[in-house]
Amino acid sequence: MSVLDRIGQKLLFSFDPETAHGMSIAALRCGLPVGARAVRDDRMKVSLCGLAFPNPLGMAAGYDKNAEVPDALLGLGFGFAEVGTVTPLPQAGNPKPRIFRLTQDDAVINRLGFNNEGHEAAERRLAARKGRGGIVGVNIGANKDSADRVSDYELGVSRFAKYASYLTVNISSPNTPGLRTMQAREQLGELLSRVMSARAAASVQPPVFLKIAPDLVEAELEDIAAEVSEKQIDGVIVSNTTLARTGLRSAAVAGEAGGLSGKPLFERSTIVLAKMRKLLGPERAIIGVGGVDSAETALEKIRAGADLVQLYTGMIYAGPALPGRIMTGMVRFVERERLKSVRDLCGSGLDFWASKQL
Repeated sequence: MSVLDRIGQKLLFSFDPETAHGMSIAALRCGLPVGARAVRDDRMKVSLCGLAFPNPLGMAAGYDKNAEVPDALLGLGFGFAEVGTVTPLPQAGNPKPRIFRLTQDDAVINRLGFNNEGHEAAERRLAARKGRGGIVGVNIGANKDSADRVSDYELGVSRFAKYASYLTVNISSPNTPGLRTMQAREQLGELLSRVMSARAAASVQPPVFLKIAPDLVEAELEDIAAEVSEKQIDGVIVSNTTLARTGLRSAAVAGEAGGLSGKPLFERSTIVLAKMRKLLGPERAIIGVGGVDSAETALEKIRAGADLVQLYTGMIYAGPALPGRIMTGMVRFVERERLKSVRDLCGSGLDFWASKQL
């Protein structure tokens, strides 16, 4: 981290995590912080699902829940940004406090519960940026008290298809009671069928990705892969936060309820990623997320089978210059290894990661 980044982190860490998050969004709205000069290198380009990504590094959903600053995030050096999770109706989420820093582990526990301003507010902002460049995905979810959660996802598809570069169906947050049960095969089959029907009925048909949990066993992964293939879903995002707490050093808050993200999630999420790649084959897109905080971890996700990677928690600890540093490191790697494209690396470590036990 630069001296400026360290000063900024110290300032933000003097506030509770949710206040600090709000301050960072406000700063981006005002044009601060200024990111490093974007890395432009043809070897970093990725063509996937009809989209031309300038580089494979994206900001994961959860940071810009209300689509307030996607262009500012792209300005930090990300190749794409994912906004949301957005639900049809505004909701406050779970009671505060609901975000906890595990500083000894470079990790975060959150139990936010899809707090967001709802479809209308997000649509208004996305409509205002329509026609601008940049790949911006929209992550859609269901309201906690919805009588028909599948219908909430249909509404999300219908509302955002014309604005989203891609859509992500998020059924893997651990902070909405019962949401993860939608990953079970029968429920998942109905959900994906209705989502794809809603996309077919929309005026624009963006790619659809499914975001899954890391806390799945092999049989569950097999069921998900079968439904994704059968319903012709474009890709999978691996993974959301984990309920596991293995090996944490931040004892004071390690027992807090919620999903764990950051460095401790890297290994399990990468194993799940590789196993899903084995199941899906090369035809479906996979975005790897979980513990990415350096060029090395980003490259390892790609070796494990990811086409693209995302981060969020890593930037909390490494600062807004992180995407630029990661991309600089990736360019240096492909230069050193004399690769024509970062895509040449995809899946080169697949067998190693897929052979590991969950």
